[in-house]
Amino acid sequence: MTFAFCLFVPVTASSTRGTSSDARPIAWRQGLRQRAEFYAGDEAVRIADNVLLYQRDAGGWPKNIDMAPVLSERDKAKLRMAKNNKDSMLDNGATHTQMRYLARVYQATGLERFRDALLKGLDYLLDAQYENGGWPQRYPDPTGYARHITFNDGAMIGAMSILRDIADKRLPFAFVDERARQKAEAAVQRGIDCILKCQIVVAARKTAWCAQHDEKTFAPAKARSYELPSISGSESVGIVRFLMSIERPSPGIVEAVQCAVAWFAEARLEGIRQVRRKDKSKPRSWDKVIVEDASAPAMWARFYDIGTNKPIFCSRDGVPKATLAEISYERRTGYSWLGYYATDLLARDYPAWQKKWAPQANVLGD
Repeated sequence: MTFAFCLFVPVTASSTRGTSSDARPIAWRQGLRQRAEFYAGDEAVRIADNVLLYQRDAGGWPKNIDMAPVLSERDKAKLRMAKNNKDSMLDNGATHTQMRYLARVYQATGLERFRDALLKGLDYLLDAQYENGGWPQRYPDPTGYARHITFNDGAMIGAMSILRDIADKRLPFAFVDERARQKAEAAVQRGIDCILKCQIVVAARKTAWCAQHDEKTFAPAKARSYELPSISGSESVGIVRFLMSIERPSPGIVEAVQCAVAWFAEARLEGIRQVRRKDKSKPRSWDKVIVEDASAPAMWARFYDIGTNKPIFCSRDGVPKATLAEISYERRTGYSWLGYYATDLLARDYPAWQKKWAPQANVLGD
């Protein structure tokens, strides 16, 4: 699908852009954290042109690539040859991050090639969505666990967030035409319905979400060998925050948030601290260990067993273990198993939301 666009007058004319020397080189991860005037400069345009080269014919972008470095002519030729690669995805910020960057540069310069690439990315997001409202990790032709409805690493929430910004005509997306805006709005609503259907129910009580769910049944699903069907103490935070950001939430959304927050309160792990301990006998000369500490702030596990609500840890053999110490050194030190994922959610975000939308039902009991 392809959408038309509205007339747009740039904030800064291209003739007033600075030279490349006006801006210091940045890494791609810093691309959305620059001052407004940066996006009108030659350095921002150079990076945006890199982004166009990395965009696949399907409309999306691959992940884990620093798109900011200067490209040689040989590099550019290779990227043009890779245009038909089917490695576009939403994982690790891919696609929606590039779209946000292009929108800022277009708003500042009015250069139509950046608008066109962003709209192609919008087409990609709309095409990639399942009829049931979910998004796969990879599109087109996803295989294996990439077919699952993917919350892992903020994939689906990232897609829905930019679509909502487009639907609401938030800057820098005000130039997107009404037809495309309405399609984005409908996609967001389908996504919300999918989120509510995926919420895991245990003993007739709604809890939180798995990092990925079956694309047909909505059931919690396995990804890599050490990422088992479970309740996620990490990805669920982003889902709850998205639901809490919805203006005038429906009763179903309010219930989903309340139940998830109650689950987070029950699932917190207290009296322990994760530390990095020197150990010259180990390959990296250190190890990751859990120690008792009554003064430590609450933590959450990345994965919880569905039914018992106990943390689970896993090596590449796919066998769940009860403690971090029981899994292989490689997985113990090479993956995030515990974190302060829901600290701000419970201490700050939820209380403010609860006072506004559920004043008579504070599930934290404060």
